[in-house]
Amino acid sequence: MSLSRADVATPHASRYLQQLCKHWAHKFQVEFNPVEGAIDFGDGRSCELAARDRSLEVRAIADDPEALPKLEEIIERHIQRFAHREGELVFVWSPPEG
Repeated sequence: MSLSRADVATPHASRYLQQLCKHWAHKFQVEFNPVEGAIDFGDGRSCELAARDRSLEVRAIADDPEALPKLEEIIERHIQRFAHREGELVFVWSPPEG
């Protein structure tokens, strides 16, 4: 399993977490509340989200390491679309700490 993580600075973390989860709830298994969310894409790929005071923590998880960059791109593109009024959000994907 491969995993990457991005902390995205935004004062609207809870809003974007909920929008992303609601957006994909019609198609995938999704669980969320205002501070945590999880999306199971059903093909060995998933996304976990956590809203902090000033950032959105995003974790992309894929069974196939080669699928991880595409998953990161899809997640990032969707959140950027929701944040269009805020401007370009900065995603720096890296392996998780610890």
